[in-house]
Amino acid sequence: MPPKKVVEEKKVLLGRPGNNLKAGIVGLANVGKSTFFQAITRSPLGNPANYPFATIDPEEARVIVPSERFNELCRDYKSASEVPAHLTVYDIAGLTKGASAGEGLGNAFLSHIRAVDSIYQVVRCFDDAEIIHIEGDVDPVRDLEIISNELGLKDIEFCEKAFEAADKIAKRGGQSLEVKQKKEECALIERIIALLKDGQRVANQTWTSKEVETINSMQLLTAKPCIYLINLSERDYMRKKNKHLLRIKEWVDTHSPGDMIIPFSVCLEERLSHMPEEEAAAELKELGTVSALPKIITTMRQKLDLISFFTCGPDEVREWTIRRGTKAPQAAGVIHNDLMNTFILAQVMKYDDVVQYKDDAAIKAAGKVLQKGKDYVVEDGDVIYFRAGAGKN
Repeated sequence: MPPKKVVEEKKVLLGRPGNNLKAGIVGLANVGKSTFFQAITRSPLGNPANYPFATIDPEEARVIVPSERFNELCRDYKSASEVPAHLTVYDIAGLTKGASAGEGLGNAFLSHIRAVDSIYQVVRCFDDAEIIHIEGDVDPVRDLEIISNELGLKDIEFCEKAFEAADKIAKRGGQSLEVKQKKEECALIERIIALLKDGQRVANQTWTSKEVETINSMQLLTAKPCIYLINLSERDYMRKKNKHLLRIKEWVDTHSPGDMIIPFSVCLEERLSHMPEEEAAAELKELGTVSALPKIITTMRQKLDLISFFTCGPDEVREWTIRRGTKAPQAAGVIHNDLMNTFILAQVMKYDDVVQYKDDAAIKAAGKVLQKGKDYVVEDGDVIYFRAGAGKN
């Protein structure tokens, strides 16, 4: 008999990101965070100040997610309203050594990170005598260590408080379900503290579904998925070389295994952000390079295992964001809770069929409209009409 096929178990992801995805831009002071924020959001907030803590309250803006599928559906349906998927980006105050103990704006900084679903960590790899570095010189691995240590120390503090609360109940003794659960919670928290003290991030470990629920409730900083954005000079970005890149990769492979590193140039992106799209495209063509911003946005969605489905009609084309594996009623709930609670069925059309036939009636005549029930797992690119009770559609 042939050997049984090994089914690889899918890693259970932390967090509960969905249609209103939030990403925070973090890093030390003066590494290019605010300039990156302005470039990616095209939000002129004034000139970023050349001193620590120029950003005190997190600035917030929405970024449209690049989607050729959405653009194609808009062309086909010619709807009165077009609503693309978006990513809400926060420019969070620069961190400094000692933030976990409240140094600088540490407590505010760390509380702002707790509120986001994911992190863009900007790491400085450019030299500029006019832009001071809070640590005195450019050393990206040292900067990575500082942020890792501060987030880890704060998480240990959170864990110790959570352990204390759970341990009080666990020590009551007895065989009640609550006592059993709290004993398991204490054991989990002790494991988390051990790995944090070892310099590891919670997000890069493997957890069970039950453990994920506990970790989500703790809102740990190192449980946030992270993408490392390596801020290069324009010259280094175009030639794809920098003396620090290998050391950065070695550090990430050791302390944040599996996380993505994306080199980019804030200087280039900021310059392009002030140009009309046609002029920016011409500039990139002349330079023989591309903007990193579309990759930065779409990679975060992939990192969080997010997909899109669409609702289309003469009134509106809209792209909705859900986590891969979401069933039809829960996807309907992203639109409105009533649609989930009174869900009857989902009429599903595949994106390729919609593009081929260009017309709902033609798609139906070709037998391409699928009737799906509550167990249907929505697939990336589905165009869906939901039918629900009480006359809701």
